[in-house]
Amino acid sequence: MKILLTNDDGIDAPGLEALAASARCLGGDLVVAAPAEPHSGCGHRVTTDRPLAVDEMAPGRFRVAGTPADCVRLALARLVPDAAVVISGINAGGNLGADIHHSGTVAAAREAALHGRVAVAASHYHRRGSVIDWQRAADWLTAVLRGLEHDGLDAGPGAFWNVNLPDLPADAPRPPIVECAVDPSPFLLGYRQDAEGWHYDASYHDRPRVTGGDVEVCFAGGIAVSRVRVV
Repeated sequence: MKILLTNDDGIDAPGLEALAASARCLGGDLVVAAPAEPHSGCGHRVTTDRPLAVDEMAPGRFRVAGTPADCVRLALARLVPDAAVVISGINAGGNLGADIHHSGTVAAAREAALHGRVAVAASHYHRRGSVIDWQRAADWLTAVLRGLEHDGLDAGPGAFWNVNLPDLPADAPRPPIVECAVDPSPFLLGYRQDAEGWHYDASYHDRPRVTGGDVEVCFAGGIAVSRVRVV
């Protein structure tokens, strides 16, 4: 089995290495096709008006001058067309609720699901100023992947999994894994103005949430696992 790994933080991001450590539990051959540069917040943007430069940095490790969705599209078309599973992440920051619409991490998984592949997006929520323990993140995601694999890994036709790891103290035990719905609450509309223009100024952590949704689960210290429809 071929497993394609990608992200939106760029091919040199530590979260991608943590993802590779986790994905090895699935037992397949790992191939990386990731953006040359960070594309956080790019959503499902794709490139059709210019060539996509590709550099094979090592066997099975491709640096693509494009977006996360570009990486998946090109990989499934040419670089690793026999990939059965696509995993995107681990993003340095949460992709909860409404985030799934502007996240490049989630877009990569959505693109894979559109083409009939088993797909997972993985992100790590963290408060401003906190430092992500990537080894711990890899261990947590490994537990999630093993659990999903036990049930077949596939989210079903036209769907993929969105996983969000919580921000917990260093000595906290492994958090519970909770399957939950994506929270439909909109972001707070907070902006401040200065001489340069308007800056988004609302608190990510204080965002609205519904009981039992992925935002509440992750903020309360659980690993939120959500099944997401591609359309």
